Amino acid sequence: MGAGGRRPRLVATDLDGTIVRPDGEISDRTVRALQGVADLGVPVVFVTGRPPRWMAPVAERTGHRGLAICANGALVYDLHTEQVVDTYPLSVEVGLEVSRLLRAALPDVGFAVETAQGFSRESSYRPRYDVGMESAVAAVEEIFTGPATKLLARHESLDADELLATAREAVGDLAELTHSSTSGLVEISAAGVSKASTLARLCERQGVRAADVLAFGDMPNDLPMLAWAGHAYAVAGAHPAVLAAVDRYAPGVEQDGVARVLEATFDL
Repeated sequence: MGAGGRRPRLVATDLDGTIVRPDGEISDRTVRALQGVADLGVPVVFVTGRPPRWMAPVAERTGHRGLAICANGALVYDLHTEQVVDTYPLSVEVGLEVSRLLRAALPDVGFAVETAQGFSRESSYRPRYDVGMESAVAAVEEIFTGPATKLLARHESLDADELLATAREAVGDLAELTHSSTSGLVEISAAGVSKASTLARLCERQGVRAADVLAFGDMPNDLPMLAWAGHAYAVAGAHPAVLAAVDRYAPGVEQDGVARVLEATFDL
């Protein structure tokens, strides 16, 4: 509960691995809990690394209500109208400089670029799943021609933690680097853009303090949000860095952990 026993005034939750199960589904219990919170007048914000084109099933399952923060903070997406309403993109100039620095440090790295129009990649970037809306396969200098929601860097022989550490050393504070993967993939946003920065903007507009935000996550891209929110939960099975960063824990996604916390917190 908030200061003085107040109920949280906003709920922010990651999707994949937090409320979305490995089979891609959100359980009935979790949907009921999310809807119960929203029915009390408490906004529920999905905060995800997903691009908007992967949000339609979530919007449908949860009743097309409220806002989602997509692409690790680069976009705000209206789940009712299914339209992007705010953007915080990575510029071409910075993105290409980041790619140059990373390729100098890691010659075998492959890049992909996420934009509002779709997904483009180098031939050396091998997707692990159907990315959808793939528009081009070419060198990063040819596909990064306009503001991007994310630059993605993949390395086939490093794991995500190793790749992130090496990439941060190479790039410094030129951009925001994180990961949400079990394979060697790093997600790159404009400097200062994270799940936390965009959530903070939304909360400021709604007059909600960080102290009154209840947040859930499981991967390193959730760390800024969990550090910012007054009440931060890691779900069981989360990345070790996330488990170490919080002092509240929910059962795992398969056990409807977020729903259990919401039910107890809001007397659902």
